[in-house]
Amino acid sequence: MDRLLCSTGALLGKNNSNDFNLLPDLVRKLNCDAYEFILYSAWEQQFDEVLEVLNGLDVKFHVVHEIKQIGELISIGEKDGLKRAEHFHKMSCEAAKRIGAEKMVLHLWGGLTSDKHFANNVAMYKHFRNIANDYGVEMLVENVVCAVEDPMKRLFQLFEVYPDMNIVFDTKMAAFHEQLEKIYGDDVRWLWKDGHIKHLHINDYNGAYKEWDKLFTLPVGTGKIDFATFFEFLNEVKYDGRMTVEATAIGKDGSVDVDMLNNCFDKIRELSR
Repeated sequence: MDRLLCSTGALLGKNNSNDFNLLPDLVRKLNCDAYEFILYSAWEQQFDEVLEVLNGLDVKFHVVHEIKQIGELISIGEKDGLKRAEHFHKMSCEAAKRIGAEKMVLHLWGGLTSDKHFANNVAMYKHFRNIANDYGVEMLVENVVCAVEDPMKRLFQLFEVYPDMNIVFDTKMAAFHEQLEKIYGDDVRWLWKDGHIKHLHINDYNGAYKEWDKLFTLPVGTGKIDFATFFEFLNEVKYDGRMTVEATAIGKDGSVDVDMLNNCFDKIRELSR
């Protein structure tokens, strides 16, 4: 099984102009098993060109990370914004279908509005999931950081309405809210036992509780998360799903620190034995 993925978001960003033409050279240098593709709204007019490059790579894409603005547009809840969110969602679904990805990661809330109008986010979930199902892709909601409450509370509220929902669990976002240890508790074992956690994002965090200016995607071992305990727990609950490294590897000059990412993959493989 291709278990350890790298996010293309670790490779492409503002400092290298989100240049997707860099991917063919970069993927040859990385020792991950496969990839998670993150779609940017800036590529809207280059959508077909981007997918052509992806389909020309000799790698697998198992996951698509949806355009992040979707969550903020849903949270704001304005009519035109919701239409835009649905358009971005369908773009993400189309991308997943065309590159052969089985799952999609959705930020159901986000941005400055975050979870301030959570009823909007709850109401939109079913519609978006139905669209994803029509494309043959499984939609997963991420434990995105919150401005009002916390991501686990918000996810549990969603489960009350949609008990068959599935999620992606991000270690950095959990640590930001001091909720990583919560995932070990007996009261949430059902998330693992019943298979609701379908994917993981493995990133470190080096800040205090809700320290917004420290909310970076760091490689394993450069922050304060106890990954030895985390992976020991994954073995205990027999988690056998995939996981993605999102740690930003882009320097100020636009170069990509391939060695840092490969070292991160090696550490994860060692910890998850």
